[in-house]
Amino acid sequence: MLRPAIARRATDEPRNFGPGTELYRTRLGKTIVARSEEYLPTIAADSIDLVVTSPPFALLRQKSYGNLEQGPYVDWLVSFGPLVKRILKETGSFVLDLGGAYQRGKPVRSLYNFRVLLRLCDEHGFHLAEEFFWHNPAKLPSPIEWVNKRKIRAKDSVNTVWWLSKAENPKADIRNVLAPYSDRMKKLIEDPEKFYRPKDRPSGHEISARFGKDNGGAIPANLLQYPNTESNSIHIRLCKQFGFEPHPARFPSALPSFFINLLTDPGDAVMDIFCGSNTTGQAAEALGRRWIGVECERDYAIASAFRFMAEWPLDRVKAFVDAARSGKNSLEILEQQKSLF
Repeated sequence: MLRPAIARRATDEPRNFGPGTELYRTRLGKTIVARSEEYLPTIAADSIDLVVTSPPFALLRQKSYGNLEQGPYVDWLVSFGPLVKRILKETGSFVLDLGGAYQRGKPVRSLYNFRVLLRLCDEHGFHLAEEFFWHNPAKLPSPIEWVNKRKIRAKDSVNTVWWLSKAENPKADIRNVLAPYSDRMKKLIEDPEKFYRPKDRPSGHEISARFGKDNGGAIPANLLQYPNTESNSIHIRLCKQFGFEPHPARFPSALPSFFINLLTDPGDAVMDIFCGSNTTGQAAEALGRRWIGVECERDYAIASAFRFMAEWPLDRVKAFVDAARSGKNSLEILEQQKSLF
C-alpha cells in the first residue's frame, strides 16, 4: 500500500538515491518520472544490488511505448551498460529481458539480443553469469506473416533473459528459488531403495543414491515458464476505471520475483530502469526489498501506482490521480498522498 511521505523511515529506501521527479512512494520504494539515461548518473555508485528490467524491444512494428529499429536500438541499449555498472555493488547483477524479433520482410531471425549481450560483455566488462529463457505459454501465435498466414515458422513464445554480473562471483543463492518436487521425486525421497538402484552411466560416472534427503525442493532449470495472463488485477481494473491505457508490454510478477529471490536478500536495493507498469516494484515490495522504478512516460508511471492501491477506496484513488494528472510537482503530489490518510 502507498504510504504518506511523513511515515517513511530513513531505512525504507536505498540511501543516496539522487533527486528526480518523484511521483509516488511506498513503504520500501518510489517511482521517478525521468529518462533513465539522465537519472542514473545522479545515483550513488556501488549502491544497488540488482537492476532487473524489460526495456522496449527492437520490434518492427512501432509500439505506443516507443521502440527503435534494430541497429540503433542495440547502440541505445548498450549505452546503458556503463551507467548500470557504475551504480551496481561489486556483488550486484543486471538482469535484462529481451524479446526476439525477425528481420524486416524476411523469415529470418534478428540477432540483436545476442549483439546486446556480446557488446555489454566485450565493451563494458559485464560477465554472463547465466542465460535464461522465459517461455510464455499463453502468448498468441506471432509473427502473423510467417506463423499464421504462410505457416512456415513456429510461434515465438520465448524471451532471452541475460543474467549479467559486475564481478565473476555475484551474490546468488539457488536455495531461495527451489522448485516443488514432482510426485515421483517425493516417492523417491520417501523410499529411495524401492525406486532406485545406483549404477554407472555410459560415461562412467557413478550416480549415487543420495535421494533420501529432502532439500526443500528441486534446483530449477534456466527455462522459466510463466504465463503472462494478467487480465483482472487491481492494476487493470483501475486503469479501466480512470481511463488509462494499460502498458502493452507488462511481464508477469513471477519473472522479476524469481531473480529478486535468487540474487538479493531482504532489505537489498532493486531497480527497474524501464519500469512501465512497475511489476518489478510491486514484486520487490512484496518480498521486502527496497526499490526504485524509473519511467519516462508520466501516464504509465501514474497508472503503475494502482498496483499498490488494492485497499484504497475509489475516492482516494481519484484524489491521487487528479493530483498526478494536474501536472503538479512531486512535492505537491506527495502532499496530496498525505492528505488521503
